[in-house]
Amino acid sequence: MHVIDSHTGGEPTRVILDGAPDLGSGSLAERAKRLAAEHQAFYRSVMLEPRGQPAMVGALLVEPVDPTCVTGVIYFDVDAVLGMCGHGTIGLTVTLAHLGRIAVGQHRIETPAGVVTVELHDANTVTVTNIESRRVHQNVSLDVAACGKVTGDIAYGGNWFFIIDPSPIPVEPANIRKLTDMSIAIREASIAQGVGGENGEPIDHVVFQEASPDPAVHSRNFVLCPDENYDRSPCGTGSSARLACLAADGRLAPGQEIIQQSVIGSSYRLSYQPGPNGGVIPSITGQAFITAEATLLFNENDPFRVGIET
Repeated sequence: MHVIDSHTGGEPTRVILDGAPDLGSGSLAERAKRLAAEHQAFYRSVMLEPRGQPAMVGALLVEPVDPTCVTGVIYFDVDAVLGMCGHGTIGLTVTLAHLGRIAVGQHRIETPAGVVTVELHDANTVTVTNIESRRVHQNVSLDVAACGKVTGDIAYGGNWFFIIDPSPIPVEPANIRKLTDMSIAIREASIAQGVGGENGEPIDHVVFQEASPDPAVHSRNFVLCPDENYDRSPCGTGSSARLACLAADGRLAPGQEIIQQSVIGSSYRLSYQPGPNGGVIPSITGQAFITAEATLLFNENDPFRVGIET
């Protein structure tokens, strides 16, 4: 299996070029469901140690349905197939440029959540224009056994987010373990209490937001991903959901650019325009860097051929 690895703001992406199972035809959403239902052992083997690493996201290249798109892609981590991935799209765009498949300029990429537009500015810098994002519930309260009552907004940015602002724990590297434990408890409570999207979609990410002490930075966040690892980047789909909340509250004007930092200090430039359905069209600019080009081997005699389950 030929793969190319990159990181976006510290968050790793593994683009799978060949060697994946045939997902058949149909929409990308249908093929993503097929991947989740029938090929979990495959995608977990690519993400788990010893081949993978914590927080890694896979990007499986597939044929797009929309002929205007340079590629289709299905994203996943070790525990879930994702609708969209912002950092992964930045990493994928830089990887396609590394392969000579695209040049500087605008391109369209099809995901299970919809078609996104990317602009490659140089070898490492990409702007993603994401799908329309929206806040669906405001000031939702959860009873969380580990920490009592927690209130936040539910928003969609390609994945489903429970966003707490301000964070009850300072968003600092020294608190990553505490933030992780609390966000896992919040997500578990949201699922147990049936709190999610308009049609019952479960929360898959939890975000803690707080203002930054740096006047040049608007805010910083901690984002829990489905695999219970934190996002090293500021999370593209999470930033999209956050923009929808800021817009709904009148706290950010269309076209106004802000800097969003992650818990480890990596950053995205964010802005939005009003969407046609009452949400926002987010713009996310970040950088990715290629870290490896490799062939993954799957030896039948390897006791950890499908990864290390922990």
